[in-house]
Amino acid sequence: MLETIISYLHTVDLFWIYVILIVFSFTENIFPPSPSDVIVMVGASLIGSTTMNFVPIVLITAVASSLGFMVMYLAGKYLGERVLRTGKIKFISPDTIRKSEHWFARYGSILIIANRFLPGSRSVISFISGMNELQPLKTFLCATLSAILWNGLIIYIGMKLGDNVELIDHYLSTYRNIILVLMGVVAVILIVRHLILRKKSNQ
Repeated sequence: MLETIISYLHTVDLFWIYVILIVFSFTENIFPPSPSDVIVMVGASLIGSTTMNFVPIVLITAVASSLGFMVMYLAGKYLGERVLRTGKIKFISPDTIRKSEHWFARYGSILIIANRFLPGSRSVISFISGMNELQPLKTFLCATLSAILWNGLIIYIGMKLGDNVELIDHYLSTYRNIILVLMGVVAVILIVRHLILRKKSNQ
């Protein structure tokens, strides 16, 4: 499917390229995993051969991504109580939810700005942001800033790499794997620290 979409990008008018980039940027937060980053990078490779400009494409894809983020934010706001706080998902404990509230109360804006650079967590962060009812306008602005920074980076790389899909996918996969490993290490450290502190408190 990805190859078909990329081939299609080379055959359609500029208007439809924008539409495709907007659609994938919007839906990536709602229906993960999505190949949106690859699509955006390949779309960016067309900038050099069309009248597309760097700044407009960064802003358009960033706003589309942020709107998708806010859809999941609203889902978290109105469904979070029903889905998570009622204990319907057994492996997410009330203690975990309380910790998420603590983290988002202290670091919510930072987490939202970082969310685009954390593969695998975009939908989770947007959902929990809504569940914890962070201020909507501030949340949208932070999500937009995050998307501008990330999309600006990958669009610039796409312009440099051209439409070499294999190379683009290799770089994105390598980055994703490194971040996931680092996130896993941090999670293990936090769990071990929590267990040690709990053991000390019990003693």
